[in-house]
Amino acid sequence: MTAAKQDDELDFRRHPRTDFTPVGKVSKRQAQREIEALRDGIAFHDHKYYVDNAPVISDRLYDELFHRLQEFEAAFPKLHDPNSPTMRVGGEPVEGLAKIRHTAPMLSLHAALERAEVEDFLDFVRRETGERKPELVAEPKFDGLSLEVVYEHGSLVRAATRGDGHTGEDVTRNARTIRSLPLRLAASDHAPDFLAVRGEVILHSRAFQAINRRRIERGEEPFANPRNATAGMMRRLDPKAVAEARLDITFYDVLDIGDTAIVTQWNALEMMHDWGLKTDPHADLVSDRREVREYHQALERERENLDYEIDGIVLKLNDCAARERLGTRHRSPRWALAWKFPPRQQVTTLQDIVVQVGMTGMLTPVALLKPVDVGGVTVSRATLHNEDEVRRKDVWPGCRVRVQRAGDVIPEIVGRVDGSRSPPDKPFELPRYCPACGTKTVHEGAYVLCPAGLACAPQLVGHLQHYASREAMNIDGVGEKTARKLVGAGLVEDVADLYALDRDTVKQLEGFGATSATNLVKQIRASLEPELDRFLFALGIRHVGQRVAQQLAQHFECLEAVEQASLDGIEAVPDIGPEIARSVHAFFHAKENRRTLDKLHDHGVAPRRVRRRRGRQPLAGQTFVFTGTLGNWTRDEAEARAEALGARTTSSVSAKTGYVVAGTDPGSKLDEARSRGVTILDEHDFAKLLKREET
Repeated sequence: MTAAKQDDELDFRRHPRTDFTPVGKVSKRQAQREIEALRDGIAFHDHKYYVDNAPVISDRLYDELFHRLQEFEAAFPKLHDPNSPTMRVGGEPVEGLAKIRHTAPMLSLHAALERAEVEDFLDFVRRETGERKPELVAEPKFDGLSLEVVYEHGSLVRAATRGDGHTGEDVTRNARTIRSLPLRLAASDHAPDFLAVRGEVILHSRAFQAINRRRIERGEEPFANPRNATAGMMRRLDPKAVAEARLDITFYDVLDIGDTAIVTQWNALEMMHDWGLKTDPHADLVSDRREVREYHQALERERENLDYEIDGIVLKLNDCAARERLGTRHRSPRWALAWKFPPRQQVTTLQDIVVQVGMTGMLTPVALLKPVDVGGVTVSRATLHNEDEVRRKDVWPGCRVRVQRAGDVIPEIVGRVDGSRSPPDKPFELPRYCPACGTKTVHEGAYVLCPAGLACAPQLVGHLQHYASREAMNIDGVGEKTARKLVGAGLVEDVADLYALDRDTVKQLEGFGATSATNLVKQIRASLEPELDRFLFALGIRHVGQRVAQQLAQHFECLEAVEQASLDGIEAVPDIGPEIARSVHAFFHAKENRRTLDKLHDHGVAPRRVRRRRGRQPLAGQTFVFTGTLGNWTRDEAEARAEALGARTTSSVSAKTGYVVAGTDPGSKLDEARSRGVTILDEHDFAKLLKREET
C-alpha cells in the first residue's frame, strides 16, 4: 500500500471509516499513526459539532471513532496524551482546587444601567482619544463563569477561574471536559508559543433544565440560574460529573500573547477564531451613540431567542494602543463598559396561593404561577412573604401578574396587571390552623406561626436539615430528601432521635443500602462532640444565627452556663438585645426543648467547652473586613476566628481597617482597600496568619 493511500485511509476528517483492523493485530508504529489520525479527526468533528454547529458525520459514526481511540489508548498506555479527546469524559476525582496566579489581571467591567452613563462613557472615550467617532467593538455580555485558558506551543496546559482577578482556582481537569474548548489550537504551527485567553463558560438552557430536573429528583435544591450552575459544576472535584453537564465556552479577550502584537480587539477576535477558539457571532463594530443604542436594543430583543444567558452588552475601544493610554481604574479598564439590560419581566396567571410551613413554624403564602419563562428559567412559584404583602400587591388566584427575577435570580411578583379577573369576595388570609399539623396558629407582628414546633412535620424536616447542615453539626447525608424519609417513616421525632439510628434501621429506608446506611450512622456519631457555637446554632433557636451563637459561646463558655443563664445575664452578652435574649431564655425553659436536650445528653452529645484566651490577644487593635466567598469557612466562622484573637471585624473599609480578607468574587471593598493601601490577604494568607498567632 502506498504512503499516499495509507494517509488517505487515516484521514478521519474527510474520509472517516470503520472497517478497522483488530487492535491486537496492529503494530505499535501503526497504532501510533492511527491514534494521531483519530485524535485529529475527532477534534475536527468536535469543532464542527460544538463550535460551528455544522456536524458532517452521524452521531453513530462519531461514537465508533471515539470507541476505536479508547481501545487503542487502553492497549498502548505509553501513547497516552493529556490532550486526547478521550480525556473529555473526565478523570478521577481530585482532592481540592489549587490556586493559580493569572498571567495578566482579569479585570471586571464597570456596569452601567442607564443610557446617560453610556453616553458619558462615549464622551470620555472621544475626549481622551481625540477622535470624533472612535471605533468600538460591541459584544454580548455573557452571564457565566469567567476563565483564563493558557496554551503553550499550541497545547492546552491550564485553566483557572477569575477568583479575585489576580489569583484563581485551577480547574484544568474540568475544563478539558468542555467539548467546545480545543485541547490543541487549530493551525497550531502558526499559533504563538504562549497564549493566554479569556472566555466565559456557559450552560445552555436545555442542559440547565436537565441538571435541575436531576437535582430535584434527588431531593436537592435546584440551581437558581445557569450562572450559579456553571460555577458550581466547574468547581466540582469530580471531572466525570462535570463532563455530564455539557458546558460550553466562548472566548472574547487575549490576555497575553508573548511578543506578538495585537493591533485591535477585532483583530484579536479574528485570530482566536482562526485558532479554533469559539467566538460569538453577535460581535460588531460601532462608532456613535445611535449605533451603540441600536446594537443594545437589537441584542435585547434577540436575547429571548438565545439558548444561553446574556445580561447586557460590552463596549470595548477597538484600538489597543489607545487602550494603553487610557489605562485602568482599581479593577476595571477605562476603555470598556458593560451596559446591562433591565430586569426581565413576564406576565402570567397567578393560579393559586398556598401556604408553606417553614422550619421556624412561620407560615408563608406562596404564589403558584402558570409556568412562564423569565430570563431563560421557567418560573412556576414565587413567595409573597406575608399577609400584608399579598394585600399590598393586591393579588388573588386567577389574576394576571407581572413576574421578574430579582437581580435576575429570585422570582418575585412585581404587581397585578390591570384588567384581571374580579377579586374574590373574601380577601386572602393565612389560616387559623396550621395546614400541616392542625395546631392553632399565633400572630407575631406581620407574621403567623405554628407553635407546634417539632410536632409539626415540616418544621421537624427543616429542623433536621438545619441541625445537620455544614455550618451547624456538619452531618453529611441528612439533606431534605433523607430528612423527609426519616420523618415519614416515624424514625425521628426530634433531632436527638438521630443518635438512636443504627445501620439496620436506616437500611430499611428507600434508597439506602448497607454501605450508605453505615456511612450515615458514622457521620451522625462523628458529631457527638461539636464546638459549642455550632451546637447552639444547630438547635434552631429563633433569632440565633451563627454570629449570635458565637457570642453566646464565647461569653458563657459551656452549654450548662447558657441553659442556666437568667434573662438579664443573656442580655448582658455584647451585641445581644432584649428580643434575642427573650428568645434564648424561652428556648431553654420550654418543656419540649428540655426533653430534647436531655435526650441529646443521654445519647452522648457533649458540646466542647470554649477555651477563652486569657491575657494579651495578638490581634487586639486590628480591624478586619471580609469580602467574597471563602472556601473553607463561612463569613461568620472566619470573623469569629479573628475575633477570638482580639481583632475587631466590620463590614466596610475605612482608615482604621488593618486587613481585608478577599475570597472569590470579591466586591467593591477590595477596590476600596487597594485605594487606601490596606493589607489584602487571600484565604491562604489569612489561614497562615491565624496559625502564627494562635501558636
